[in-house]
Amino acid sequence: MSNDAQYDFNHVSAQPPASSYMKRTAAGQTRMSAVPGTRSGRNVETARPMTSNRAAGYTAAGKQGQGGAFDPMNQGAAAGQPVLQKKPELSPEEKLRAMEKDIHRLIEESARLAKEEGKPREALEKAKEAGKKERQLCRLREQNNLLDALNVDLTYTVCLNLAIQHDANDNDNEALAIYTQIVKNKQYPASGRFRVNMGNIYFKQGKWTAAIKMYRMALDQVSNDMIAMRLKITRNIGHAFFKMHQFTDAVESYENLLANAEQFLDFVTGFNIILCYYALGNQDKMKSSFLKLLNIEQPGLEDFEEEEDEEDMAHGGLSSTQTKESKLIKGDDALREDVKRRQREAAKLIMNAANLIAPVIEKAVVPGYDWIIEALNQNGFPRIGSEVEIAKSCHHLKNKEFDVAIQILKRFEKKEPSLMACAATNLSFIYFLEADYTQADKYADLAVKSDRYNARALVNKANCLFMQDEPEHAKEIYLEAIGVSADCLEAIYNLGLVNVQVGKHQEALLAFDKLQSITKDSWEVMWQLGDCHERLGNIAKAHEWFSLLVTAPKGRPTDPGVLARLANLQNQAGDETQAFHYHLESYRYWPVDMNVITWLGIYYVKQEMYEAAIPYFQSAAQIEPGEVKWKLMVASCYRRMGALPAALKLYEDIHRANPTDVECLRYLITICKDMNQKYDHYAASLSRLERLQAQDIQSAPPNPNTRHAIDEEDEEDMRKPASRPAMGSTFAGAFGNGRLSRGGDEPEQNSAPPVKLFEADDPLLPPKAPKKRMMATVKASDDDDWGDDDLGDVLPPDF
Repeated sequence: MSNDAQYDFNHVSAQPPASSYMKRTAAGQTRMSAVPGTRSGRNVETARPMTSNRAAGYTAAGKQGQGGAFDPMNQGAAAGQPVLQKKPELSPEEKLRAMEKDIHRLIEESARLAKEEGKPREALEKAKEAGKKERQLCRLREQNNLLDALNVDLTYTVCLNLAIQHDANDNDNEALAIYTQIVKNKQYPASGRFRVNMGNIYFKQGKWTAAIKMYRMALDQVSNDMIAMRLKITRNIGHAFFKMHQFTDAVESYENLLANAEQFLDFVTGFNIILCYYALGNQDKMKSSFLKLLNIEQPGLEDFEEEEDEEDMAHGGLSSTQTKESKLIKGDDALREDVKRRQREAAKLIMNAANLIAPVIEKAVVPGYDWIIEALNQNGFPRIGSEVEIAKSCHHLKNKEFDVAIQILKRFEKKEPSLMACAATNLSFIYFLEADYTQADKYADLAVKSDRYNARALVNKANCLFMQDEPEHAKEIYLEAIGVSADCLEAIYNLGLVNVQVGKHQEALLAFDKLQSITKDSWEVMWQLGDCHERLGNIAKAHEWFSLLVTAPKGRPTDPGVLARLANLQNQAGDETQAFHYHLESYRYWPVDMNVITWLGIYYVKQEMYEAAIPYFQSAAQIEPGEVKWKLMVASCYRRMGALPAALKLYEDIHRANPTDVECLRYLITICKDMNQKYDHYAASLSRLERLQAQDIQSAPPNPNTRHAIDEEDEEDMRKPASRPAMGSTFAGAFGNGRLSRGGDEPEQNSAPPVKLFEADDPLLPPKAPKKRMMATVKASDDDDWGDDDLGDVLPPDF
């Protein structure tokens, strides 16, 4: 059988059994057959289509009488017509009108950018583009012989806008050139008034004469019915005369303004009138002008006091910044914000005028303040009157009339919170100056309670805590004050001092660095920075700051304390030449500093320039006449110079003034031996005094700070195989403990409590074992070894 016969099923007559797929197919065909007319139907022409294809003009087979082409839009009927028609060209007049619209759009954009968005540079670019297109428009009209339809107003608007934008960008010369073209063109309506703008530019440039000329020319071209503009121009003329310090002419202009229309007087003009009369010294006119200033009517000003009181009650614990933020949150409209701004400006001008004329309108200062306060209260400004009363108390403070100032400030304890806080702050400060820290703390608490965000009140509170030995708590309050007002200089400076007091020099350095970045040239801050660096051991930085303090333009080049600190730093660095220079400069400006005098005297002794050292020791003897050691140093200088008669005479004078001085007797005996003179009576006196000293030492317990105890310790140290410190190595701490160091040659900066004569430290007292303690450079024949024995110990301390 062939392969094709295998697939021949023609002999099969039975149907296959139905399946679920066949059942679904049959059901679907039954449902489809219920729909009249489909794509597979018989009556294609008459059957209703199943979908929206018929409405769109689509059918599978075309109708009788038509071809088989698909044409849903029926475009075959208009095959002979063009598809699109060209738009007819615009006439020249229509092109010119389109350009005019474009120019108007550019002018509006320029004005919007300048006023609403605050972009003057972009506004100027738009104005320049409008001017360029306007010139193109004029050329096109000329080419098309359409000059009769020339739009003069458009040219006028373009030029004016361009001048205004140049003025806003500080291009004064370009603005003046355009304004000049405008005012010279008679076709522009009312162009003469723009001389006011030209005058304003000259006023801004400080050309007062040219500004007055333009204002007067504008005044001549403004009609009389424009009263407001004429009065404003007159006011500007007065302002220009005021800037020129021609106060008489300025007053004339202002008075002309008041005579014609006082209702147009504003607060700035009223304040300038008061300034003119203040410069002229006319007391009566100052009073009358101040009353006119108080009578100026401004919308919303009559409610100023009530609104301020309500805001103080609603925001009693908030600062001014937080109060402003809270008001913005409430959503005040722009008009209300503008009224409040005008109120604040008016109150500021009134306050400034009151503080200016109060000390001069009467023969005495206090009656002048009283007159101002009464005028303010009568004209409805009691709050400003209270502030002037606080200013009156400050005047008493400047004159050190503390009792009167306290009486005035105590009246505010029951007034509104803001004034009470201000008065309490001043009271706390006064009591702090008087060292009444209890009252100062009381009023500081009151001021802080009234306004927690008052930085000055917080500083006063922290100062009181510092005086109560609570530095850590005071530090926290200072930090809070800085948090309230980041530029509160008092809080930052005091914070640095507190950190120095508690030994946190690194934190103090941070505080003073911040203060230096704010003040730039404060010599107090530079001093503290140098001191902190020296305490931290940064000698180079300390020297840098103290040098800057001397060389800065607002520094202290003649401050002897700064020069002495620089000398001490140079001495620590081992530069004795520079140390000598700064010590000498310090002595020149302040010749009574014992530390500087001592250092210079010892320096000359070390250089064996005894004649130069004598004046310094004589000065020390004059400053401290009760100290015998300075005269003994002078006598020793004479003896080392070889002037034995002068030294003997001085020793004798010292002995007559101080007959119980052991050292003087010892030197008298020594110098008498050198001069071959009798010294028996001196030796007898010395023996008697030594016996008395021995008896006192036996009867009293040894004092570790006495001379004998020190000498005993020195002898024990000399027996030990320890090396001596280098010369000058112990000067930094020599004065700190109130006792002399090893050599016994240095004077004390702060004298110790009085002790018995034989226990007193004397710089010229030789040690008990002079040969053991004498330096190798000392000659054997010179028994007065104070100038060679540990001279570094008499150098001035690190102060």
